[in-house]
Amino acid sequence: MSTRRLDSLPSAAQPDRFGDRADLAFAPADSSLAVRMLPSVRAIPQATWDALVGDESSPFVEWAWLDALEETGCVGPAAGWTIAHLSFWRGGDVVAVVPTYMKTHGEGEFVFDWAWAEAAARMRSAYYPKMVVAVPFTPATGDRVLVAPGEDRTKVIHTVAIAARELCDPMGTSGVHVLFPRELETAPWQAAGYLRRDGVQFHWSRNGACTWNDYLERFPSKRRNQIKRELRDVRDRGIEVRTLDAGEITVDLARAMYSYYESTVNKHGVWGRLYLNERFFVRIVEAFRHRLAWVMARDRRSGQALGGAFNVVKGRRMYGRYWGTEGPHAPDIPFLHFVVCYYEGIRHCIERGLDVFEPGAGGEHKLARGFVPTRTFSMHWLRNPRLRAALEPWLEREREQVAAFVEQSATEM
Repeated sequence: MSTRRLDSLPSAAQPDRFGDRADLAFAPADSSLAVRMLPSVRAIPQATWDALVGDESSPFVEWAWLDALEETGCVGPAAGWTIAHLSFWRGGDVVAVVPTYMKTHGEGEFVFDWAWAEAAARMRSAYYPKMVVAVPFTPATGDRVLVAPGEDRTKVIHTVAIAARELCDPMGTSGVHVLFPRELETAPWQAAGYLRRDGVQFHWSRNGACTWNDYLERFPSKRRNQIKRELRDVRDRGIEVRTLDAGEITVDLARAMYSYYESTVNKHGVWGRLYLNERFFVRIVEAFRHRLAWVMARDRRSGQALGGAFNVVKGRRMYGRYWGTEGPHAPDIPFLHFVVCYYEGIRHCIERGLDVFEPGAGGEHKLARGFVPTRTFSMHWLRNPRLRAALEPWLEREREQVAAFVEQSATEM
């Protein structure tokens, strides 16, 4: 079966109807602020936007990353991600910006609410379009409200939360969904009436490890030997795996990395989604190279590339985003995925003094390789009071299940 591209997904009859608004006829709770909806990050200079990005936030809310998604067409009306960044101003000064999109489907969010859309349909209530505060296709925790230095961050986030909720009616959206905010950011959203949803990812923490042996010593002998065996199997096949320096990451390599990504998505058949295009990979190398720590696997004898992983670094944290192998019919090499995506990333973190490695969504198999369950969060406000009332106890039970899983996993490690 062919891969279903994102631009083939259904969109609203007038998908661009959100993008032509500047100053909104809306007064936020803080009367000193004006709200504007931006059709692109380019409505604000890069230096102005990035001055709002905190040290603890992920690199994916930086201007260059969001601009690459926009300028290459990965997001936009045709993709069902109409750009509608909320911005808050005091006079001519930007107080806060919020990466915001009007969505006509539930793809590319990694906080799955398709069952909610089905429940809304049973109630004869429209679920799309919806307002989403997120980084498209990126399940990485970080600030979702970028606040100017010197402002009361909690107060500004609370103002944003109320404003987004109140904009649902004039914008014709069913609700607001804030995906992967930092835990400290959830409280002001909750105070504004949003429901919290908990999820789980598996993250690796250095915890003082200075050498590879320090990492291995955390495991009982059986697991330690399993890791050594997986690494040895790949090495004995004559495969070299290493992290490239920024200067080695070229536009040609960007095209190759896209082919790995495309091949891996295609292997999943109808369930695959090509959210990104080759132009995005090229743009990221051109504008974001200083953040990249890409991994390459090559045959030592021939020099042939076998695959790679797309990692991004900011501060003392590394994020794993995509991986793939050479060509759609490339043979499955046992343990290559673990070596490229996990072990090489851990080795790089130890050598470079990075404290945390977030390899992405899913995968309980990461537990056996030293990644620990870590809660993630999302915040949700639904206009339909019946749907909101139905979801509240459901979310409470889900939070309890997540907490139990995290606690149980910690005792078993």
